[in-house]
Amino acid sequence: MNILKKLSYLLIVVVLIASCKDDDDNADQQMQPLGDYEHGILITNEGPFGSGTGTVSFISNDLSTEVSSVFNIENGSDLGNIVNSMGFNEEFGYIVVNNSHKISVVNRYTFEELAIIDTGLNNPRHFVAVGDTGYVSNWGDPNVSTDDYIAVIDLLTNTITSNIPVVLGPERMVTTNNKVYVAHQGAYGQNNQISVIDATTNAVLNQITIGDVPNSMVLNGTDLWVLCGGSPSFTGAETGGSLYRINTSDNTLLTSLDFQDIEHPGLLSVDGTSLYYALNGGVFKMDMSDSTLPSNSIITGFFYAMIAKNGMLYATDAGDFASNGTLTLFDLLTNTEVDSFTVGIIPGGIYFNE
Repeated sequence: MNILKKLSYLLIVVVLIASCKDDDDNADQQMQPLGDYEHGILITNEGPFGSGTGTVSFISNDLSTEVSSVFNIENGSDLGNIVNSMGFNEEFGYIVVNNSHKISVVNRYTFEELAIIDTGLNNPRHFVAVGDTGYVSNWGDPNVSTDDYIAVIDLLTNTITSNIPVVLGPERMVTTNNKVYVAHQGAYGQNNQISVIDATTNAVLNQITIGDVPNSMVLNGTDLWVLCGGSPSFTGAETGGSLYRINTSDNTLLTSLDFQDIEHPGLLSVDGTSLYYALNGGVFKMDMSDSTLPSNSIITGFFYAMIAKNGMLYATDAGDFASNGTLTLFDLLTNTEVDSFTVGIIPGGIYFNE
């Protein structure tokens, strides 16, 4: 072998070794966790009503790690009163603090606070995102029906760029096909509307009239399922709950089912082809193809928040609403309890940090 061939051979070997090392380095980097709170369950705890601070609890997916007051631990400060909900966009988390009229923007995996949005919000409730634009439902004055709006946020600068006026009591939202669906539960009153917002023009495209007090929504393909709790008895005009299926392709009502006049369901969730909801101290399950509501519950308990996912039910109990609550996991194959964890005061939201 001449000198030139030897040099060429050595060069190839060096390149291959370097390439393998780069591959190993890249693999190591990909294996590195994005933060202590990746791959786990996040619970937003409202905190004492009117005083004190709300918190966020963390439980790892393998259920081996529990951390209370995650935000306080990582930032050395409190979130404020009341921690109503949390939303996500890419690596960011948006913690909506209702009574403090602000949103705390954090890295969702480390919980380092990156920004505070506290201008232009008035009783904010929930956050969703479409691309680099965020949408926040705001009650304004809960007793006034003409000042409710959806705040539009530029997520690159974390500033509110405009407001979309809407009808009374905007609450939970879902996004699909560049549209934002807003359930109008009614703030301190009652409402029966779904607003459909075009995320390109930020204009209200449509108002869909459904049952009284729509309190929860889930998407399944192009179908939007909306659970309405009905007007409570203290209003003097009690109505029962109802369940609606809306085609988001053309915003038409496909089906509806009515509960009894004194039944007020809530906490709609979906897992596979099954819907789950809470009613009268029980959890009910129905298949999406069912034409009638189920008669018997599968799990007993009074829950404050509830989500079904991958054959498990995650449900919180606020207890006496003054001390720490609990998160309980149920196996939906056997409908039996798997585990239970102590979380914060009034645990109102359950989220999965993937």
